[in-house]
Amino acid sequence: MTSADHNNGVHDDLSVHDDLSVHDDLSVYVLPGRASDPARALREARDAERAGFGAVYVSERLDLKEAGVVCGALAATTDRCRVGTAVIHQGTRHPLTIAALAATAHTLSGGRFVLGLGRGLGALAPSLGVPPPTLRGLEHLVGVLRRLWTGEAIREEGTAGSFRGMRFSDLPPDGAPPVVLGTIGPRGLDLAGRAFDGVILHPFLTVDAVAASVAAVRGAAERAGRDPASVRVITTFVAAPDLPPDRADLAVRARAVSYFQVRGLGELLVERNGWDPAVLDRLRAHPTLTGRGIADTAVTRDRLVDSAELIPAEWFDTGAAIGSSAACARRAAAYRAAGADEVLVHGASPAEAAAMAAAWGALRSRPDAAPAFAAAGGAAAG
Repeated sequence: MTSADHNNGVHDDLSVHDDLSVHDDLSVYVLPGRASDPARALREARDAERAGFGAVYVSERLDLKEAGVVCGALAATTDRCRVGTAVIHQGTRHPLTIAALAATAHTLSGGRFVLGLGRGLGALAPSLGVPPPTLRGLEHLVGVLRRLWTGEAIREEGTAGSFRGMRFSDLPPDGAPPVVLGTIGPRGLDLAGRAFDGVILHPFLTVDAVAASVAAVRGAAERAGRDPASVRVITTFVAAPDLPPDRADLAVRARAVSYFQVRGLGELLVERNGWDPAVLDRLRAHPTLTGRGIADTAVTRDRLVDSAELIPAEWFDTGAAIGSSAACARRAAAYRAAGADEVLVHGASPAEAAAMAAAWGALRSRPDAAPAFAAAGGAAAG
């Protein structure tokens, strides 16, 4: 492919399955956490593709990390890896805007876009002036999106909105993008199995918790009359491969605090993992966190490191990985063995995780075939 072809948006036909150096079951976040310089994502995406990651994902913050803009730039920067949101939030965009964002990104990238939806901004809904996100609303939304992408005019009322003939004029030529649900609880896992093309599991789940989540998703798919293997399970894996201690503290320990400190989410995590919920009360009483609301939006991550000392070492040993690149790759492989189709590396940048990707390739040689997303986002809303 010439540089002129690339500049004109023409991508070659090389599939990630056709290149041993590209790992379709190993992906990585770009621009994790707060982002004062969103252009950094472009360099990180190039680093990710060179390292062999099969996909890059961006988590959204509604300030300098608007996911649609970033994903468009990532699609133009990369040639082979998938580009996805993990996740954008229900209620902050009109359904037609979400459908247009995803269809445009999917077409722009030559069919490489993955739309990740979730309700992670639920605690902020009152301050944003949007309705609290619900699983029922997400189920209605994914059905509306799929019908828009087939050209249907939507005339109905539901939890995702009231529509009077909303439709697409031009349909995405590469078919509908796959839609995945970011979730952790049993009802969310059930919904993912029934109505989505895949699921993105929350960080800091143990291998056993991921295995249980996989079983829940596959079981829900089977009960809905779907092929259980058609629902792609992506597990988020927080890792610090060969990072210096201060960087590992920010990548893993402070990130753990930002999750466990959130009421409701912290309880779900310890319940899924079988951990001691009393730790959460002690953590939230730490002077750094008291009265802060959602700490990740109130203070910078470096200020969360001290409170991480209240989290038991077992939680980091079994829900994340800090160590050599080879050790982190072996830990990631345990999640694959537990039934996950894809391991999404979080915390370390693509450049920092490049040696881990190489170790993954050496460890697995040729990864067991993980099911690809169904063509044209093949799940039917249940």
